[in-house]
Amino acid sequence: MAVIELIRANEQYAFDSKDENGIITKMDTKPEMGGQNYGARPMQLLLNALAGCSSIDVLSILEKKRQNVTNYKVRVSGEREADKEPSLWKEIFITFIIDGEVSDDAAHKAIELSLDKYCSVAATLKAAGAVIKYELVLNGK
Repeated sequence: MAVIELIRANEQYAFDSKDENGIITKMDTKPEMGGQNYGARPMQLLLNALAGCSSIDVLSILEKKRQNVTNYKVRVSGEREADKEPSLWKEIFITFIIDGEVSDDAAHKAIELSLDKYCSVAATLKAAGAVIKYELVLNGK
């Protein structure tokens, strides 16, 4: 079972969240709501989690396919529902930037397996109504 402990880090809305392994995540709200940029916004952390979850899958699948990844980066952007409370992620776009001796087919297959089958974060966001799309930039193309 995962366990998170959150403590207030200042007199405003800054928090330190610690998991069962002692790893600390800093959180805050946006300045216009009283935040002080102490840490990531909780909703941004969902995008971070998506990037991390899918990247673990993609790199693992490419390694099993004996693809040689020399550089790897992911960019995630998202659009939230307008004028709703709570405002959920509506559309999420992921750019996978991969360099190395990697075939286009293997990279696409790895990404699709992650987003459609293995990544629990993607499945959670989709269950909440988010549409997740991606693009692949392979060796600068």
